[in-house]
Amino acid sequence: MGLTREDIKGRVQTVLGLIDPAALGTTLMHEHILWDIRPPALRGAEVDQGPEIDLCNCWKINYGQIKAPRNSILSCEATASREIAALRAAGGRSVVELSCGGLAPDPAGLARVSSSSGVQIVMGCGHYVDEYQDPANAARGVEDFAAEIVSQVLEGAWGTDVRAGIIGEIGCQAPWTALEQRVMAGALLAQAATGAAVNVHPGRDPDQPQQVADFVRAHGGDAGRVIISHIDRTIFDETRLLRLADSGVVIEFDLFGREAAYYGLSDIDMPNDATRLALIRTLIGHGHLERVVISHDICSRTRLSSFGGHGYGHIFSNVLPMMRRRGFSQAEIDAILVGNPRRLLTIA
Repeated sequence: MGLTREDIKGRVQTVLGLIDPAALGTTLMHEHILWDIRPPALRGAEVDQGPEIDLCNCWKINYGQIKAPRNSILSCEATASREIAALRAAGGRSVVELSCGGLAPDPAGLARVSSSSGVQIVMGCGHYVDEYQDPANAARGVEDFAAEIVSQVLEGAWGTDVRAGIIGEIGCQAPWTALEQRVMAGALLAQAATGAAVNVHPGRDPDQPQQVADFVRAHGGDAGRVIISHIDRTIFDETRLLRLADSGVVIEFDLFGREAAYYGLSDIDMPNDATRLALIRTLIGHGHLERVVISHDICSRTRLSSFGGHGYGHIFSNVLPMMRRRGFSQAEIDAILVGNPRRLLTIA
């Protein structure tokens, strides 16, 4: 049986049902728990998925010296539950999971992981970038996408009765395709209809996040409830960063734990965690504390503790002590990890 907007208004919708916003606690705003981010061409059983991951090749896989498509998929609920339980042990309480359409969403699996781990999971919905979408989407219009997303929030997603609590991550590229723009327009209509926040995966161009912010404004979206992901692989100068924050959207630094400059998807030098914190300090210094959220965006096995990585607890175990050493107040930390997520995940 479906819900109405009035049923969910003022609540947070997790994969196990509605909760009081105060129960969220410390929250990571962009993760993947069960996922498949392999390009569609690399998903067939006949495709070489590369070697199994071990201590001898983990670093080379991370550095792009060994191709291992299997690194980009996790469907094992036991592994996911163990990893997420470690997050709770480190101090985390809630996670936003954004494996939307095209990334092998598994609502029922997420519900089981949440139940077994004791961690609250808020699930995303909608569609990822053009390449990952069902070819049938090319013929669909804005209103059709909007109706689908509304149904995923109020009734259930991907053939289940598990309901999404956030829209996204809505996929964009640079240049932005017409299909992606129709999905984005549909997501903004669904935002207005449901009161859910929207998370956006921007294209890998420093001006694309601003294009998204301008699009949101032009289409009547609520910019204060639109989160632009992956800023730490997209914008590297303070001028663009502050202009984006001034537009009213939420800035997400979600690649904490990626400390190497190597980035295989484009020719950039990735920042480390200290640089991320310096950019966040710049935003706070210009009055934008309420526009900052953080996470790890784990979507490869080699970033999980089980495969030699930092795991979902990294921010709580390692980044928070660094923040305190660098002068972040407890009020600022609480805003970034508790207050801002609570405001965004509470249905408006």
